[in-house]
Amino acid sequence: MTVSKFTRRAVTGLIAAAAFAAPAAAEVDFSGKTIEWVIPFSETGGSAKWANFFAPLLTEELPGNPTVVVKFMPGAGSTKGANWFQEQEHKDGTLLFGTSGSTQFPYLLGDPRVRYEYQDWNPVMASGTGGVAYLNAEDGAKFDGSANALKGTDFIYGSQGATRLDLVPLLAWQMLGMNVEPVFGIKGRGDGRLMFERGEANIDYQTSSGYLKGSTELVADGKAVPMMTWGALDDNGDIVRDPTFPEIATFKEVCEATDGCETSGAAWDAWKAFFVAGFPVQKLAFLPAGTPQEVIDTYTAAFEAVKNRADFGDISAKRVGKYDVFTGEGAQAALQTATNVDGEAKESVKAWLQEAYGVALK
Repeated sequence: MTVSKFTRRAVTGLIAAAAFAAPAAAEVDFSGKTIEWVIPFSETGGSAKWANFFAPLLTEELPGNPTVVVKFMPGAGSTKGANWFQEQEHKDGTLLFGTSGSTQFPYLLGDPRVRYEYQDWNPVMASGTGGVAYLNAEDGAKFDGSANALKGTDFIYGSQGATRLDLVPLLAWQMLGMNVEPVFGIKGRGDGRLMFERGEANIDYQTSSGYLKGSTELVADGKAVPMMTWGALDDNGDIVRDPTFPEIATFKEVCEATDGCETSGAAWDAWKAFFVAGFPVQKLAFLPAGTPQEVIDTYTAAFEAVKNRADFGDISAKRVGKYDVFTGEGAQAALQTATNVDGEAKESVKAWLQEAYGVALK
């Protein structure tokens, strides 16, 4: 399998090819209305923080300044909420739905619980993110930039499920030769952090927004030690340091420093393919099937206005990290990047899921 197509240029090039001036929205007025932004995770996770960050900004830019309320529908690693959204039809433009990589991966892998089809939905905004893995203080004291001293430790990790976005850290830790036992069934990554805080888990990972909001306090208090980020892609498709956490080494760096871990070959190619699908375009906002074009254009113009705020770069860096935001046709192109993974990578990951966790996917 080749991964030459998995480059930041390929991701952003799709967006550039679709670049356009925000359309002049038709006369759509949301005065006096409430918009429900449904997130299929718990209120403690990164997706909640992402939606809660954008919601008041969206209120300011939508015509009529409607109230945007974020609601949560956790269950089955987001599959419950996504299946529900698949059944929704446009009524008056007051329903928005948010997904993350944990919604994309079951779709990509053919999880039998998936009854939703991304191509039926109308993407109006997409944004990238990163992720940070960290250890408790005791095990963090052993960490020297490699996982060599951690291989004899039994780790417990709170997980939403092996076919969710958690497969990126789980596969990374296995490649490092670490013994990490996932406890499946949590409703969001924030619940994984709570397990870590209570001492029920001794290793955790959060997407950037969740790490910025909650985990950095654990690090500052000496209760957690950053281990690695997943990194970011440069224009040549190489893994480089995450722009939000440039001081933290990437998984690639830790792998290179760890005995037996390889940054080439089938395992690396599979990990990188799912990293690309799950993080550079990690969170998306959708309107339901059947939404009229004028409503789609109105949301597109509103999110474009949010992105173009003079202070957006500063406030977003503190809340959700320094990542690209795509709108309109750019969001549609981003969706295609996020929902397409090389067949060989899929089969490799399916075989790993069967062997490691007994998860059988057709």
